[in-house]
Amino acid sequence: MRLFKFFRPAPRIGARWFALILGMTIALSALAINAAPAAADGSNPPNLQFQSFPPTAANPQLLALRSPELPGDTGSFVTAAVDRVGPAVVRIDTERTVSRNIDPLMEDPFFRRFLGEDLRSMTPRQERLRGQGSGFIIDKSGIVLTNAHVVDKADRVTVTLNDGRTFPGKVQGTDEVTDLAVVKINTKEVNLPVATLGDSDAVKVGDWAIAVGNPLGFDNTVTLGIISTLKRSSAAVGIPDKRLDFIQTDAAINPGNSGGPLLNSRGEVIGINTAIRADAMGIGFAIPIDKAKAIYAQLAKGEQVSHPFLGIQMIALTPEMARENNSDPNAPLIVPEVKGVLVMRVVPNTPAEKAGIRKGDVIVQIEGEGVTEPEQLQNLVENSQIGQILKLKVRRGAQIKEVAVQTAQLQDF
Repeated sequence: MRLFKFFRPAPRIGARWFALILGMTIALSALAINAAPAAADGSNPPNLQFQSFPPTAANPQLLALRSPELPGDTGSFVTAAVDRVGPAVVRIDTERTVSRNIDPLMEDPFFRRFLGEDLRSMTPRQERLRGQGSGFIIDKSGIVLTNAHVVDKADRVTVTLNDGRTFPGKVQGTDEVTDLAVVKINTKEVNLPVATLGDSDAVKVGDWAIAVGNPLGFDNTVTLGIISTLKRSSAAVGIPDKRLDFIQTDAAINPGNSGGPLLNSRGEVIGINTAIRADAMGIGFAIPIDKAKAIYAQLAKGEQVSHPFLGIQMIALTPEMARENNSDPNAPLIVPEVKGVLVMRVVPNTPAEKAGIRKGDVIVQIEGEGVTEPEQLQNLVENSQIGQILKLKVRRGAQIKEVAVQTAQLQDF
């Protein structure tokens, strides 16, 4: 034990030996680095002892917190589109008087005897109903485009601009079949903003859709979505009394949006927001602006829009559907096993009835053009003239018949 104790170095001597060994190690490492071979391109590698590294990039979030001023927002295409059209979007307030039926109990002598004549006379007979919708200015003369149902039977119409200016409005014309209406406001030589109308035929599924209006009474509301699908028929939407192929969008459209514009990413009007299904979640519908461009001039003049009419209710028929129907012993009728448009009902006193069209007939051609879908037949009729004679080829059982039908105005029935 004394021998090991004798050779144990003093604390100071041990520290000196450790420092000497560490210094020699660092020196040898430096020599080895300087003696390394040159790089492949002939240049000498940098001396690692003196190499400097760029400072670590600062955390941008920390810089933002330390910055006294944040950079200004550059905006977006939605902002630009709304800035372009927003001033031309208006709120439409309506009032109309409706007559209320007297409670039948008040007409019963028994109850009148006990309740008295005074109570009967106090029963209100008229009521003022108020409504609200949207619209947009399309001409500096004060022409406002909106939905027909927004101003339906209105006694008083008030148009409020985005900047708060208010004008009395006059309904120039309405068309219930397309749910379009034109309201004229007295500008009093006031300069009015005007919305730019786009081309709905150029719209594609997946394009941006911006809905602007006054939903639920909240003025100047903007929602964003995409075009979900095109040419959604009014029958498929659940509005069989209309003749429209809607633009479908997932941009939020709520009550009060009706009549407001649907914009593309450039701020052009591509549709008029109109239809809301009670059971739809995140689905709205708009009338293509090209439809409005075709008829708004007539409405502004107070003219009736032509809608040729045959007077049938119909569905698409395929051979498979016909065979399934014909194999059913309880089927109400046997139908030809062909592809065409099956007549389900003929409306009384209409051109179709007068021409001899029957329930169970299958229309396969109109004016020489084959038809397989009800929407196709309806569009062909819609594009004809009032009073025009249309030649239909019909399959009735095993027979093929030629039927001539003279169209009439839909609103007359």
